[in-house]
Amino acid sequence: MANSPQAKKRARQNERRFAVNKARRSRIRTYLRNVEEAIASGDKDAAASALKAAQPELMRGVTKGVYHKNTAARKMSRLTSRLKAMA
Repeated sequence: MANSPQAKKRARQNERRFAVNKARRSRIRTYLRNVEEAIASGDKDAAASALKAAQPELMRGVTKGVYHKNTAARKMSRLTSRLKAMA
């Protein structure tokens, strides 16, 4: 358990940061799930618009430190290639 005032403060900060990051991760996952569902339904227009909405959210997660840059790039690349594969 945290004993020093500094350690207690860090524990409080970590709790707040964890909650913020958890909400941010959840929000990004929702956007990605919307893209997945649109691709699965076969609606190319809906999938394209969902992907366009998901990209800035994913990149914002990178700038906020929730995701690594390469992870976000990989996710976008795979979703884009799946969208292009829809004929």
